[in-house]
Amino acid sequence: MGSAASPAVIDGKTLKAWIDQTGVCLFDCRFRLEDPGWGERSWENGHIPGARYAHLDRVLSGPMTERSGRHPLPDPFALARWLGQAGVDREARVVAYDQTTGPFAARLWWLARWLGLSNVSVLDGGWSAWVDSGGPIESGNPSPVRPKSFEPRPDSSMWLTTPAIEAIVAGQVEGLLLDVRQSARYQGLEEPIDTVPGHIPGAVNLCYLETLAPDGRFLDPGELRRRFADALGARPPREVIHSCGSGVTACQTLLAMEWAGLTGSRLYAGSYSEWIRPGSRPVVCGS
Repeated sequence: MGSAASPAVIDGKTLKAWIDQTGVCLFDCRFRLEDPGWGERSWENGHIPGARYAHLDRVLSGPMTERSGRHPLPDPFALARWLGQAGVDREARVVAYDQTTGPFAARLWWLARWLGLSNVSVLDGGWSAWVDSGGPIESGNPSPVRPKSFEPRPDSSMWLTTPAIEAIVAGQVEGLLLDVRQSARYQGLEEPIDTVPGHIPGAVNLCYLETLAPDGRFLDPGELRRRFADALGARPPREVIHSCGSGVTACQTLLAMEWAGLTGSRLYAGSYSEWIRPGSRPVVCGS
């Protein structure tokens, strides 16, 4: 596959050109928080040929603890072994997709890059765009692949811990939290999942849906840059930390920034659901 990194976002035409090439590894990441089995059932009924199913809870997250958020980062060595069983090594070209908007596929994209893989892309528009374009579909288990392996090299600089966020909130370290939940959750007007409404003090809000066109595809890079500039001001990407409810949807806006050429922003992996776990950290309601 060569040494050049794959683009962060690809369209269906590109995937159709890649799909039969040796070393292309596809992952179906469809998921619904309210019905955790839905994505796997959908994958069994039909998926892009060769795609393996990557379950958010079993594969793309570690077990929740008393102090963690709802979707902790998985063990990097366990994830690397799982990817290797699906044919991934350092030369593989990895492509992830979910239903439409991208947060679960973006989670795999971010995790793979965290492990040190560079040839990782997300299919723009996901499964819906693939079906609409007349792309080929298969059902049932894909053909077996020869297992491969790679040594994970998790990059701790790509994400922040809760103590690091506490230092930012206290004004001890430079950084700007970008809360990508919908506005009503950010403001504390509603909270359908977590136990405490509101947001982390100092966070600004840009809902992840605002990086997408009505059909679920990403806005063009120029428009994305404008929207991020409106939310972040003159902050350099390295000072931006993406946060959501549990560290999953935040990967989608991180991907959007990368696609827009705003490289180097980071993830608050625990996100709001970890911030509120002890019940003693401050939260803010309102805009």
